[in-house]
Amino acid sequence: MTADNVLDGVAKDLLDAYRTGDPIAPPRETVDGLDLDGAYRIQQLQEQAFIDAGRTVVGRKIGLTSLAMQQQLGVDSPDFGFFTDDLVFADGADIEVSRFIAPKVEPELAFILGSDLAADATIEDVHAAIASTHLAVEIIDSRVRDWDIRLVDTVADNASCGAVILDRTPVDVSLEDLPKVTAEMSIGGDLAGSGTGSDVMGHPLAPLHWLAGVLGEQGVPLKAGDIVLTGSFCGATPVVAGQRVDVDYGPYGRLSATFI
Repeated sequence: MTADNVLDGVAKDLLDAYRTGDPIAPPRETVDGLDLDGAYRIQQLQEQAFIDAGRTVVGRKIGLTSLAMQQQLGVDSPDFGFFTDDLVFADGADIEVSRFIAPKVEPELAFILGSDLAADATIEDVHAAIASTHLAVEIIDSRVRDWDIRLVDTVADNASCGAVILDRTPVDVSLEDLPKVTAEMSIGGDLAGSGTGSDVMGHPLAPLHWLAGVLGEQGVPLKAGDIVLTGSFCGATPVVAGQRVDVDYGPYGRLSATFI
């Protein structure tokens, strides 16, 4: 079996896991010597399969941008994945837990781009490209059994993306104040985590600068209209049916959803 066939097989297994709810063995155990290039190739094969099925990629998520999340998953660098239009929920939504395998939630900020970003974009270019800032919660999930993941495993599994909860109303916050934004996440009324924008690589837009370069190298530039989640303010917390997640962003508002 060729190396390409092996990567294609893992991509198909991950796609099956979405449908069946049955997680798979860590890709690192299936693909001998799996590296980041191979892991992103597995992710890209799934993205193309989603597109071929009629789904529309509307944005990118950047993960592992806070020390809390890197320590939680035992990695030392960010990663990224994609999400499609059918994976975006509104503030206050009721979300069926059965669509996931082992979901967790984490508070973030999302940015909608008003212009394209090239691979050589400067941080000033990134700031200029932001059309609007939004409150968001990412639901992460793992098609890998028992969340037994290292960096290559989560990359192959679309950076463990499950879905996105997005408040479509823009937040009135200056880009300079983004590091000062606070978030307190409660689940079922109990505090589950908190952090500030500075916990996201020092500034919530720093990961977007990183992503523009990495994606550009792969020939996939960020486009105007893309929604980008730049990483969690704190560690992720599991959720089960019957729980409600609330995130308080202080003067910038609140975001909530109920898992059913």
